[in-house]
Amino acid sequence: MNLSAIGFIAYLLALVLIGVLSARSSSEGVSSYFLAGRSLNRWVVALSAVASGRSAWLLLGFVGVAYTNGITAMWAAVGYITVECLMFFFYAPRLREYTEENDCITIPDFFAAKLGDPHGHLRGLLVLIIAVFMVAYVSAQFVAGGKAFFSSFGIDQTTGVFLTAAIILTYTILGGFVAVSKTDVIQAFCMLIALVVLPIVAIVNFGGWNTVAQAAVAWAPGGSFFDPWAAGAGAIIGWLGIGLGSPGNPHIVVRFMSIRKREDLWFAAFIGTFWNIVLAAGALLIGISAKAYFPFSDSLPGGDPEQAFPYLASEMLPPLLFGLIIAAIFSAIMSSADSQLLVAASGIVRDFYQKLWLSDEEIPEKKLVLLSRTVVAVLVILALIFGFFAEDVVFWLVLFAWAGLGATIGPTSLLAMFWRRTTRAGVMAGMITGGILVVCWKIVPYFRAEVWDMYELVPAFIGSAAATVIVSLATNKD
Repeated sequence: MNLSAIGFIAYLLALVLIGVLSARSSSEGVSSYFLAGRSLNRWVVALSAVASGRSAWLLLGFVGVAYTNGITAMWAAVGYITVECLMFFFYAPRLREYTEENDCITIPDFFAAKLGDPHGHLRGLLVLIIAVFMVAYVSAQFVAGGKAFFSSFGIDQTTGVFLTAAIILTYTILGGFVAVSKTDVIQAFCMLIALVVLPIVAIVNFGGWNTVAQAAVAWAPGGSFFDPWAAGAGAIIGWLGIGLGSPGNPHIVVRFMSIRKREDLWFAAFIGTFWNIVLAAGALLIGISAKAYFPFSDSLPGGDPEQAFPYLASEMLPPLLFGLIIAAIFSAIMSSADSQLLVAASGIVRDFYQKLWLSDEEIPEKKLVLLSRTVVAVLVILALIFGFFAEDVVFWLVLFAWAGLGATIGPTSLLAMFWRRTTRAGVMAGMITGGILVVCWKIVPYFRAEVWDMYELVPAFIGSAAATVIVSLATNKD
């Protein structure tokens, strides 16, 4: 067994060990399994929020876009970094306080407590939205894991997908949110090290930054590789709009609910923002460096730009360090997939099974935890099936799921939190409108025309917010 495999296996064993050690505390009840009993410290919350939000999209997808498009890819990072910083300061404190006062464990719990839901229609709609888009999201992580195994160890991509799913399933089922959050901290540090070390090594070995930049420009079409405005206004607005998805993605928002004290969120804001900036800068530099080393995508495994990061690492680094770099890729994958599985499972078990189906019965907490673990396993199977049929590359598959959650839950949750005239009917109208617009913008040719060439989250977010406001004004009785 080579040194790179040894380093990678050691990392995987550490994750499984955390799951085993966390199993007991996570078995106490659904609050512990899905929210760690609101006991996480500020460091864990900050790093966990960053790690779970970035996923394979950053290390594979974003690097691939930087490799293809150059510095204009930075706009995608600017959008989410700005929005998530603002969320930590303004949205998170209110959410943390309100959800504790009203014993809310999930995002549907929050909506039901805030707006009332006597017949369960709002909660049911949210469960459906979360389950559908989270399965798509998780499947993208599995596909990314298969790609990483293929480019790093020569393992067949299908086999790699199954291995990725099995590893994530093991520690998520065992340890719940406690294990997920603790592994996120390790994964955040792995990502940081990888995204700092690799670009430095690559740039130094190539002869310095000026040499790298000249080589990248020479091979880039039209000489626009370092023009931040080259993508056009529509694409730039769309990439900036990626940040609009953050308040609508429950696997990020639930971190705010789990922190021990509301006052700790200010500290977490600074740590999380710093981490986001460093990770994004490193990923951008890796994409640019890879363009200098491998000018044509045909020289990458499978001709796939999303293989730029692992392939560059394999060429630049000694075996043991390469194994740790691959661990960083899996850190990005696992830190998102495990959180997304828990969010989807919490919707099915807490919101559908406990609050809707058997709302009049007292269900033992340990039974709910056992059911939650079973649901996680089922969701993994569904995500695997979806992943094998998905044709999109990781970058766009993740962005579609991100848009679906961001456009349905994002504007409605913000309005519910900050606008007192928001109504249940308005929120449901906004969610439905956002979901329809995301799908239409993705698949209808008219919306993909040059004049409308914009990431689907932006128009869907605006449409969802407008529908929520209009219907709320029409149905508000105050």
